[in-house]
Amino acid sequence: MTCIIIEDEIPAQRILKNFIDKIPNLELVKTFKAAMEANSFLNTHTVDLVFLDINLPDISGIDFIKTVKNPPAVIMTTAYPDYAVSSFELRTIVDYLVKPFSFNRFLKAINKAEERVGNSTIASDNKEETIFLNVDKTMHKIVINDILYIESDRNYLTLVTKTQKLSFIDSLKNWTEKLKADAFVQVHKSFIINSNYVDKISGNIVFLESNKIPVGRTYKPNLLKALGV
Repeated sequence: MTCIIIEDEIPAQRILKNFIDKIPNLELVKTFKAAMEANSFLNTHTVDLVFLDINLPDISGIDFIKTVKNPPAVIMTTAYPDYAVSSFELRTIVDYLVKPFSFNRFLKAINKAEERVGNSTIASDNKEETIFLNVDKTMHKIVINDILYIESDRNYLTLVTKTQKLSFIDSLKNWTEKLKADAFVQVHKSFIINSNYVDKISGNIVFLESNKIPVGRTYKPNLLKALGV
């Protein structure tokens, strides 16, 4: 597993390098003091993992990683634990290390990264895209293709998969942008469904597995188009 370090503090760089050297399957490719130095590198090179400090001189680590196209897995490093929650909102973040951290804690983060990198490879091979959803301070892995439907109730969404049912604060509009248009279709002002699981349509009701979802009149043509009807 290849990695780079983006860290402006030399002592912190040394600690990371020392810990990385202790792990046989982890290869340090390059070290950067600032995010902008790493930007051009990431535009032309591929790595599996980035150790990224949150507090950088030119731009924060969180803001920087948002600008990277197809970012690798990221382990954030910070002296401020309050940043952890906001950093986990980015699905590319696998863990965060609060300075000073022990080798045991570092190794735990590496194990998470290896699992994520491995899952990403499997997901790519099987065309099963995954996301991590932060609900009640717990990161839930969601296989996109397993989503049956998403229901909106004011400021809350309920996401239902084959095995999970999660409620959280978000808007349906955000999820219409996240989900692939060819499989997911909005059928009601309060519902997005996965058209791959449609069993039948009866009047203004669509049946998915054992679920009955209302279909709005203005949304029905798009549903029929998605089903090839």
